[in-house]
Amino acid sequence: MTKSPNRLLAIVFGAVYLLVGLLGFTVTGGVDFFDTEGGLLLGLFEVNIFHNVAHLLIGGALLIGGLSSVRAAKGANITVGAAYLLLGIVGLFLVGSPANILAINAADNVLHFASAAVLLAVGLGVDKNVRTSVA
Repeated sequence: MTKSPNRLLAIVFGAVYLLVGLLGFTVTGGVDFFDTEGGLLLGLFEVNIFHNVAHLLIGGALLIGGLSSVRAAKGANITVGAAYLLLGIVGLFLVGSPANILAINAADNVLHFASAAVLLAVGLGVDKNVRTSVA
């Protein structure tokens, strides 16, 4: 399993995002599901309940992909990486707007771009002999 960088990354990122999703609930007391401003996780990242649920779903997808096969891990890394790249771009326009249903702040945007870069670099750059059919 650890011979594949895609599987290792998916498992590590999956576990981290599951943990972040769970920890997010410790700072979202009194925050509505889609509040545009949320609690501060680690004093830096703004989260609401919807944001926490998204972290749990993304973490679960990555972890399942990483534990399944190289192909599944590669597909999960590319898919989640592309989604985070898109979220990073859209997030630049969401901060401070009423459409910010994930309570994204600037620190979240930086983290989303960084996650996208790592996930896409590994997903597209290694385990080249494994083909994926990611839509």
